[in-house]
Amino acid sequence: MTFDCADALVVARFWAATLGGELDEDATEAKAFVEAPGWGGPNLWFQRVPEPKESKLRLHFDLRAPGGDVAAEVERLTELGATFAWEVDGLVVLRDPEGNEFCVEE
Repeated sequence: MTFDCADALVVARFWAATLGGELDEDATEAKAFVEAPGWGGPNLWFQRVPEPKESKLRLHFDLRAPGGDVAAEVERLTELGATFAWEVDGLVVLRDPEGNEFCVEE
């Protein structure tokens, strides 16, 4: 999966830490790659695209909290640089450093 962003390196570093994957050693602000082994999802490519861009591909994931402990997972992700967006019915929505929303649930 490839996602457009303003700073590929910032977003890729966050998602590498979040998913427990590896940030490619050749990553730059223009292009970055994250391997997500064991996660069961696709590897992630990020490319810098000048802002604003109306047809921007927005990053979106639904992440399962290990052991169903949503509060602990939200705390972990916040420490990695995520920010709280909103919560409804046990579903917590956070934003990555680029502002892309993603969900954390049981």
